[in-house]
Amino acid sequence: MLRVPISTYRVQLHKEFTFDDAAAVAEYLWELGASHMYCSPYLQAAPGSMHGYDVVSHQAINEELGGKEGHERLCKKLAEVGMGQVLDIVPNHMSLGKENRNWWDVLENGASSRYASFFDIDWQPVEERLRDKILVPMLSDQYGRVLHRGGIRVARADGKFHVEAEGQILPTAPQSLQIILVRAAELSRSRTLSFLAASFGRLPSPPYEDRRKVLALHNDKVVLYTLLERLCKEEQGVCDGIDRTIEGLNSNEDMLDDFLNQQNYRLAYWKTSGQQLGYRRFFDVNSLVGLRVEREHVFEETHALVLDWIERKILDGVRVDHPDGLRDPLEYMERLRKRAPEAWIVVEKILEPGEFLRENWPIEGTTGYDFMNAVGGVLLWPQGLTELTSVYQEFLGKELAAILTDYPALAHDKKINVSQEALGSDVNRLTSMFVEICESNRDQRDYTQAEVRRAIREVAACLNIYRTYVVPVRNEITDEDRMHIAEATECAKARRQDIDGGLFDFLRDVLTMAVTGRQESEFVLRFQQFTSPVMAKGVEDTALYCYNRLSGMNEVGSNPDSNGLSVADFHAYCEKMQGTHPLTMTALTTHDTKRSGDVRARLAVLTEMASRFGAAIHRWSRMNAGFRKRSASGAMPDANTEYLYYQTLIGAWPLTRERAQAYMLKSSREAKLQTSWVANNKEFEDALMEFIAKTLEHPPFLKDLEQFVSRVKDAGWVNSLAQTLIKHTAPGVPDLYQGTEVWDLSLVDPDNRRTVDYERRRQLLAEMRGLAGQDVAARVMQRVEEGMPKMWVIHKALLLRREHPEWFGPEAAYTPLTVEGGRVDHVVAYLRGESVATVAPRWTIKLAGAWRDTTVSLPKGVWINRLTGNSMEGGRISVKTLLREFPVALLVQEGGHA
Repeated sequence: MLRVPISTYRVQLHKEFTFDDAAAVAEYLWELGASHMYCSPYLQAAPGSMHGYDVVSHQAINEELGGKEGHERLCKKLAEVGMGQVLDIVPNHMSLGKENRNWWDVLENGASSRYASFFDIDWQPVEERLRDKILVPMLSDQYGRVLHRGGIRVARADGKFHVEAEGQILPTAPQSLQIILVRAAELSRSRTLSFLAASFGRLPSPPYEDRRKVLALHNDKVVLYTLLERLCKEEQGVCDGIDRTIEGLNSNEDMLDDFLNQQNYRLAYWKTSGQQLGYRRFFDVNSLVGLRVEREHVFEETHALVLDWIERKILDGVRVDHPDGLRDPLEYMERLRKRAPEAWIVVEKILEPGEFLRENWPIEGTTGYDFMNAVGGVLLWPQGLTELTSVYQEFLGKELAAILTDYPALAHDKKINVSQEALGSDVNRLTSMFVEICESNRDQRDYTQAEVRRAIREVAACLNIYRTYVVPVRNEITDEDRMHIAEATECAKARRQDIDGGLFDFLRDVLTMAVTGRQESEFVLRFQQFTSPVMAKGVEDTALYCYNRLSGMNEVGSNPDSNGLSVADFHAYCEKMQGTHPLTMTALTTHDTKRSGDVRARLAVLTEMASRFGAAIHRWSRMNAGFRKRSASGAMPDANTEYLYYQTLIGAWPLTRERAQAYMLKSSREAKLQTSWVANNKEFEDALMEFIAKTLEHPPFLKDLEQFVSRVKDAGWVNSLAQTLIKHTAPGVPDLYQGTEVWDLSLVDPDNRRTVDYERRRQLLAEMRGLAGQDVAARVMQRVEEGMPKMWVIHKALLLRREHPEWFGPEAAYTPLTVEGGRVDHVVAYLRGESVATVAPRWTIKLAGAWRDTTVSLPKGVWINRLTGNSMEGGRISVKTLLREFPVALLVQEGGHA
């Protein structure tokens, strides 16, 4: 029987941190208290991959990590120390390139490839020139210009041919070789080569659905290539003839163009991808192609290794990447569950505020962003957030504030922008489908392509969740889906009154299956796969880098415009989780968070001192005014960028110039306000880099900054300890991201993927475990700068979970504890089962240590604080007494039971 994780520890595997490196820290992780190592994807990825999400083969283990042998050593070590393993898997997409033999086969053979059914490719787009072809947008300029300057050529390696285009290579269609081999046969006077040329030309092009003919084509092709290679080795004249022909082909632009037009792909300028790409991607990443994992043979082949590891108990569970990209997420989960009935399965499902994971998904839960936003929200002071709104608006000035401080409007506009640009090809495909649907309905047939395109963009931008889950083949739709679709179409109708409202009504009817049909069903499924990238690219990767009122709130699934969460709302969330998904993952930092949990915890303190923060940033802006550049468009950096910069310094201080520059450059490009990834504004970027460098060498500013950070640091630590303890005792399975067992002030990747100093952490754990005596908590707090208090909380909570997993499992109730007195709003307190109590403070700057008469009521019995060793009788306990020695309390009833 597989083991359900008690806790997980996430490691990022890459060529600088291999299976052997992971094995080397296994004993330390077990001693810390983690039950499972949670690994980033380690099937064969593209060369040099630092994350593993760009899989090129599902049949192999990543060689850069140590390959099969290294994997076996890791698994053996984990078994020796008693740890289980959870793996991150990627069912939605694969990476392109010659290392992906399946994709190479598709480029070579087109729709007749053995693997054409594996990828989500539109072989019959509206544009005739792209039918039965794959657009390959890899050229640095217009195709004709690159061809003219010799940037594309044909080359041979033994009996195989390929196209070289600006440093990359692509295969050639077997049938297209006839033009080369016929001429080469004439030059070499080889009858055999003439026969082979005709044979290549006669190869059929069956559709991929005709499996028998596709396999026959493959076999015939292999035989012909084998004969050609043998002929080349046996007759030098044949090789010479082929090479002379290729040389002539490469020197004749028209002939080379004709040869390239016979391929199953169309080489194109890289900028064409936004509007014309014929395959579904992972968001807007051209190098990641969508998989048709809903097809059973694709599922079986892409999951064979993982399912084998689960069956052999090498893996106890999996984390499923980007389930919203799947055509039918529920079907996928059911298939995975059927094949792995005992596995712990969580999914990277991003839930918007008020949204919960579908209860009919046969899985344990999400990867914890919903928890992250809930626990982060409860640490924010609502009145302070209101004050920060004014601070932000004043710092930006009237003109910028009008654009950037209306968050709902900003998010909507960024979603529209991304659907017009980066996701334009997806919109075009949906538009073509919906125009056909309109054409088949006489009441709707007069809507134009332009109207339909705008309507689709608007409805997607108005949808306030990542996607709905309507499944036409099962006639499956929930009231929740109907509500979201209705709200989105009404919103779209109100925003675009220049478009006939009837078009939006018809869109709603198709999306809710009031109007059905084969094409309608396909549109519904495609539209649902489209809205998730719109939300991800428009909000996650754009709006959340533009709206900076309190940047610590800007995580996926958040509402950075909200005023936080009340304690009652937080309790309601936890009770909901315990009732529906008690084994979901709880997390504070992941490989994808924009800021670590500790940075967010420190930034939350700003809500308690908004006016002081406002005064500080105005003062700093005056101090640094001489470092700003002037341009025709205004000051560089602009006020919004400068505002984010100061928050970043506060949250992550001490911060090196290199880290600050790298983060601010990425943030500015993601925001797409002054510069972007595809259109760098060098003048702005240079000015920003210089501004950062000079401010971090400016003693008056640094002194003032450090004094400000010293005022928020302690309260930030308390926030961190509060959310850390809650993470380990709230409903769910706590995950610890690599290195975050001590204070970690990392920013977005790649900053959060820096090398972890495990030797330092191992030593700190050993020293901490050696502490004993009445004053143990005080001695831990003396090491606060090193992060020992955080490690102490994690270690003690994990050991308790390991000793009594039943106290935190599906049967262990979540019960808010009664808090009374003058500071009730400053306490988060609850009971798990009947034996474990958590007490954590919030808003400690506002509290200023004045707990007054505030008490928390514990059930009868003797309670031991695992963090201090103190014991107490149940009943009304003074919070001041409870938290005197250590900022948070983990209480266990003596002789406790589940």
